Amino acid sequence: MPVSLLDKALSDIAGKVTRTELLALQTKFPWVKYDVQLMELQEKQQNAKDDFMTGGFLIDKFEARVASHPQKAMLVFEDCVFTYGFMNEQANRVAYVARRHLGLKFGDTVAVMIPNDPAFVWTVLGFQKMGIAVALINTNLRMKSLVHSVLATEPKAFIVGAGEDSLHAATDVLEKLQGLRVYVQGQSPGSGLPAGVTDFDSLMKRALPVQPDHGVRAEMTYDSITAYLYTSGTTGFPKPVYISHRKAMGLACVLSGVDLSPDDVLYAVLPLFHILAGTVGLFGVIHKGCTMVLKRKFSASHFWSDCRRHNVTVLLYIGEIFRYILAQPKHELDNVHKVRVALGNGLRKDIFEEVLRRFQIPLVYEAFGATEGIFVNYNTANKPGAVGRLSPFLTLMDPNPSVLVMFDYSSAMPVRDQHGRCIKVKPGEAGLYLNKVPDHMLSNGTLAVYKASREANESKLVRNAFTEGDVYFSYGDILYLDEEYFLYFYDRIGDTFRWKGENVSTTEVANIMCCLDFIHDVNVYGVEIPGHSGRAGMAALTLKEGERMTPEQLMQVYKVCQDDLPFYARPLFLRVLPEVQLSATFKHRKVEFVQQGYDLTKVKDDLYYLNSKAKTYSPLTAEALVPFLQSKL
Repeated sequence: MPVSLLDKALSDIAGKVTRTELLALQTKFPWVKYDVQLMELQEKQQNAKDDFMTGGFLIDKFEARVASHPQKAMLVFEDCVFTYGFMNEQANRVAYVARRHLGLKFGDTVAVMIPNDPAFVWTVLGFQKMGIAVALINTNLRMKSLVHSVLATEPKAFIVGAGEDSLHAATDVLEKLQGLRVYVQGQSPGSGLPAGVTDFDSLMKRALPVQPDHGVRAEMTYDSITAYLYTSGTTGFPKPVYISHRKAMGLACVLSGVDLSPDDVLYAVLPLFHILAGTVGLFGVIHKGCTMVLKRKFSASHFWSDCRRHNVTVLLYIGEIFRYILAQPKHELDNVHKVRVALGNGLRKDIFEEVLRRFQIPLVYEAFGATEGIFVNYNTANKPGAVGRLSPFLTLMDPNPSVLVMFDYSSAMPVRDQHGRCIKVKPGEAGLYLNKVPDHMLSNGTLAVYKASREANESKLVRNAFTEGDVYFSYGDILYLDEEYFLYFYDRIGDTFRWKGENVSTTEVANIMCCLDFIHDVNVYGVEIPGHSGRAGMAALTLKEGERMTPEQLMQVYKVCQDDLPFYARPLFLRVLPEVQLSATFKHRKVEFVQQGYDLTKVKDDLYYLNSKAKTYSPLTAEALVPFLQSKL
């Protein structure tokens, strides 16, 4: 049967049956079982959220866990056990400091830049007790990006975690924080602090661990902001994403789909300022009252020994993590563990298959979504490379379905038919991933996902996609749909790409590099490197008239990238163009540059690579290329 007729037949069926009746169709459509698996996971998540929202907010759930089992381990960190009761006492102290010393109140915002540490958790929970929103700042940010991210949420204070790197990052920009009060944790008693920086720990020592009266957060609603997470965007700097209590509770219930229980032990090696570890992981642990093994940093060599030592049952991952683990020498105990499920994203097909084969994790749930997104899709079938499903059954049975539509790569916008409507792609094709926005999420006909301009929020919406007045959310990602209706990540369009598990804003990188007085223009894009997930940064530079790239200038490019960009955003390659190359619509030409990458047989312009040892960008030659690609990028 032709694909179009098959789709129509399946759509007709899907509109007439219930989920339970789908099982009877498996003889005719064997892949229906995968739809049922996904629907069961989503039903568990929704039931958990419905139950959750009858008992207050996330912080209420935490305090209930403290009351029911204060001596249970909430965190295991560097061989120390932090109980629910102890974490609550510390959180109460934070709330006391917030109220008595910082003068904060319900509805205020505090910026928090704390590396993985129990202090991150009790600091965030302490502000939650007061109904104070926390802006979770990426600890890798420096200089302009850091200043922008901190000030973007209009915080009343900036809390900086332990460690010289964090302190230096904050003090380097102190004069640009517009008088914002800065408090630092983890400093040795008596150590001198710069003017304008206050020792937070000394305030904690004087604080009483008394529970704040619930009346201080009496005005809290599910639409109140609990946190801000950040994502890259076309403004050139990280954009703060609203995380309401409603969304936070939904994220806390993600792991309910894999039957997270109080007996589970979750292993967290990702930064807590990320959505996976900080909301899905931490909030999920609070929701179910289980235990998190928290690592300061990821270590491939200690990964499985940690899991065995702590009886870990649940993992959170990004694809890069498994790539590094697979690079470790094979060990006879590789499959000796109690991990029953791993949930995350970015796992390439070849790595997926090797993870299943070598480590024998029963379930690997690859997910697709976005920090600012409104829906998460899942691969519940252990299908290598897939990130979810999009079948006619699921589409017809969902009042707010996901769709793949034809798109214009240069504009990152959907292609419209003669009636002005979007055009859905067929199995075997790739399309722009959209999700219908539920009516209850819209306010005055729009959806605010960022604390940014109306234009920034509007850029994520596709209006009148299929019917007049409908509103769809665009993820800016291209997914491929196979003949069994599995979805696969295909590409990212617009002004971001992913490297080392992070979104890189091409505009941010270009803006930083353009500050150099000999550079006229910068065109940033991502290129594929064999054996690596995502795309590595490459910058095509155009020098000002009369300038030629010199060794001194290459060192200046290296220094500005090192000082002002997080490690994952630093371009690994430079390409020096004789003149700016723009498309007919005056946009940077990227498609052909991406295709050419750093291929010395295709690129005739001068190429350079990031030479960390020499602290510069060095000429890229055939002799230098192979060892560079084989190095730890």
